Formats: sequence, structure tokens, C-alpha cells
Amino acid sequence: MIIKILLLVVFFGIMVGVGLICRKQARDVHGFVLGGRNVGPWLSAFAYGTSYFSAVIFVGYAGQFGWKFGIASTWVGLGNAFIGSLLAWSILGRRTRIMTQHLKSATMPQFFEARFNSKSLKLISSIIIFVFLIPYTASLYNGLSRLFGMGFNVDYTVCIIVMAALTAVYVIAGGYMATAVNDFIQGLIMLGGIVAIIASVLKINGGFIGSLNALAAVSDASVSTTPGIFASFFGPDPFSLLCVVILTSLGTWGLPQMVQKFYAIKSENDIHKGTVISTVFAIVVAGGCYFLGGFGRLFNVNVAAEGYDAIIPAMLSNLSPVVFGVALVLVLSASMSTLSSLVLASSSTLTLDFIDPVFLGNRKEERKNLPIIRIFIAVFILISAVIAIIQYKKNVTFIAQLMGLSWGALAGSFLAPFLYSLYWRKTTKASCIACFIWGSALMLANMLFKSSFPAVLQSPINCGAFAMLGGMVIVPIVSAFTRKLSKEEVDSVFSCYDKKVLAPIKDVLSDVNA
Repeated sequence: MIIKILLLVVFFGIMVGVGLICRKQARDVHGFVLGGRNVGPWLSAFAYGTSYFSAVIFVGYAGQFGWKFGIASTWVGLGNAFIGSLLAWSILGRRTRIMTQHLKSATMPQFFEARFNSKSLKLISSIIIFVFLIPYTASLYNGLSRLFGMGFNVDYTVCIIVMAALTAVYVIAGGYMATAVNDFIQGLIMLGGIVAIIASVLKINGGFIGSLNALAAVSDASVSTTPGIFASFFGPDPFSLLCVVILTSLGTWGLPQMVQKFYAIKSENDIHKGTVISTVFAIVVAGGCYFLGGFGRLFNVNVAAEGYDAIIPAMLSNLSPVVFGVALVLVLSASMSTLSSLVLASSSTLTLDFIDPVFLGNRKEERKNLPIIRIFIAVFILISAVIAIIQYKKNVTFIAQLMGLSWGALAGSFLAPFLYSLYWRKTTKASCIACFIWGSALMLANMLFKSSFPAVLQSPINCGAFAMLGGMVIVPIVSAFTRKLSKEEVDSVFSCYDKKVLAPIKDVLSDVNA
């Protein structure tokens, strides 16, 4: 108990200290929301990775999908690394940084407003972001409940209040820079922690080979009659596995809190470094989490009675006090890093893109909006904490279902419009609105009228993947039949890609033969 308490005290002290130190760089909206667009590759990459992977992944998704797919669930982590990180940075990173600076946009709704000269797009997208980030944020708290209950025998409400209060302190004080620095520290904890936990858990069943042999001997006739299916390459349900990979990997391309990390990158060279760093981080953390979850059936868990969220805690219950303490700090790090990213994205969006234009008349002095952003950070954390407590007490749903609803709605609404807007000059305002309606309405309908959906789409995971892929078709079809921006407006937007800059020959080859 002393070891666990000391680890937490040190962790909390560092987080709050960083927030107070970074206050000097959060004196205006630009510095508070984007860190002055001066964030280096390591901080940017770790901010991206730690916002990506939270307690939802470690406790919720790793447990649920490891149980369903066995060792094949590792594919989800690899998809997160190569699609959700490597391709995301390669395809979105540079263009996002260039165009958002050119359009002077600090949030995704501001980007849509400037890209299409439309205040309605900004208002609609800001409402969608605020509404659907709440269930995602609520799910972050729930990932802590069982572990902290096991480790400290404290009420779950206390866990939520402590985590919410400490996150609020350093985000309100230091803004994006405090979040980025703390994300780096938390990311280091996650990297070391997941390696130590995997080694300790596998040791229980005789190491990797012993655990794999034991998993091959597990059978479940209700899932598959194939011998050794849970130790196989693609598991018992390859199609559902593919849907999980799509939702959790491609989905990051349309999540405001993820895309916003590209806004703050300092330089071209930092994008290349950040791409490599974030990919390696995802391989270790995401790949490790899902790999660990794949062995969940080797532990005595009554899923029907306790739910999927009990699987990972059961795997950790017999570890040494030190390793279990590391697991607690790992899950806390993962949750607080994602929570800080979500509340910063949501509060800045709500203030700059809804409250200011609708109620305050678009004040030119952005410094005046900073107190409002800080107030809404506190409000957002409070709302999500209350929902998390209610959800836990009533046992409404599993962690993965909450996250699936949020990811599906946000990525289904924004992935296609944002991607096409960066690359395709013929994207129209109407196609964006159509996709906003498509993604959010489909996921709401899935939540409220699930039984009316085809069996394959009743899962919010599958439905979320369908929403994203559907958006990729909707935007070009609607754009083909709706009014486009004038040539002058489009040329003005895309002129940012044609500006001439000086670069060293090591980065850009010369056209002149020596």
C-alpha cells in the first residue's frame, strides 16, 4: 500500500507542477490552445499517442476484444500503429499544419468555417463535438474503477473526483503546453509499464510459449468449434475484427482532439520525426495492450456476470505490489492524458466556435475568451464525471460501447469532410453538412433503435466503422451535385500549398545539374 501511495503522490505532484510551470505560455488563446504552434516532434508525437490510448483501450477494448478474438486482437494494435499513426501523420500531418495556419484556424470547426466560408458549418460541427465527446470522456473514468477498487479499496466516486480535479488543475493552468509536457511524461510511463505488465502476466502461465499453448487449449463452442481458434492468426471472427481495426485506426483521422495535434507542430522536420516516434509508441502501447488482452481467457473471469471490464483487472490481481502499482499509474496516465486532450478540444471549440459567435459577437480580442475556455474546461470535466458516476452506479453499458458511440459519431461526421477538404478542391459545403448528419444521426439511431438495425450493424463498433466508410462515399457524391465554391475562393484556400520557401538541399533535391 505504501508503494502504491508513493507512486501516486509523485505522479500527481509532477502533473500539477508541470501545469504551474507552463502558465507563462498560456496567456492568450493562441498559446493556450495551440502552444503557439511551436511544439517539437517528441512532445507532438507523445501527445498524439497518449490522447489515442487511454484506459478505454487498456481496460475496455483490450479485455473485450482479447476475449472475443484471442491473440488475433493484436491486429487491432498494429492497425492503430500503421493506419491510425503512421498513415495519419503521413497523409494528414503536413497538410493540416499548412492549411490550418493559412486559414488561421485553431479548432476543427474554425477550419470548416474558413475552408467553406460558412458560419453554419462551424456552429453545427462545434455542437457535434461537444455532445459526442462527453460519452467518450465518461468512459475514461470507468476504466479506473475496478483497478483502484482492487488497489486501495476506495469508493469509485473518490477515484473520479481525484482524477477530474487534478486534470482540471494542470489543464486550466498551463493549457496545451502543459498537456503536451505531461503527455510526454505519461507516455514514458505507459511504454515502460506495458512491457513490465506483459512480462509479469505471461510468467504466470509459463512465459510466452506456455501461455500460447494454454490459450490454444481453450475452447468455447458458442464462439467456434475450431480447435485452438483463440491462438490462431485471425481468430474466430475475422470480419468483426476488421471492423474494430477500422473504427479504432481510421477513426483517429476524424477525431478533433487527435487532428488538433497537427495544428501545433513546429516545423517540417518535426513532422518526419513525429511520424516515426508516434508509430513506434503505438506499436508498443497499443500492440502490447491488445496482445495482453488476448490471453484473458486464461484467467478465471465470469464475463456474463462481471462484464468484459473485469478481464484485465483479473489478469493483474496476482501481480507483485510494485508491478500492480505500475499498472495503476499506467492506467491513470493513459486516462488523464486523454481526458486533458478531450476537455481542451471540447472547451476551446465550444467557446471559440459557439459561445463567442452566437452570444458575444465574435470578439476580436481573443484574450477575453481565455477565461471562458478555462471555465468550460471545468464545466466539461464536471459533466463527464457526473455521467461516469451515474453510468457506473446504474451499469448502463460497457466501456467499449461508450467509446464506440463517440468515435463512430465523430469520425463518421468529420473524417471524410476533413480529408477531402485538405486534398480535393471540389468538396462542397453541402457534402460536409450531409456527412455531419449521416455520422451523428446513424450513431444516435444505433443507440436508440439498435434492434431495428441489421444484426451485423447492431454493434456500435461495426456501425461506427460503417459510418466512417459511408462518409467517404457520401462526400464525393453530394459534392458532384451541389454548388461549389468559386474558383477564386478555392484558389485562395489552396494557395498555401504553392508558396515558395527556401529549404536545404538535404531536404529538397535541386533541379539544376551540377
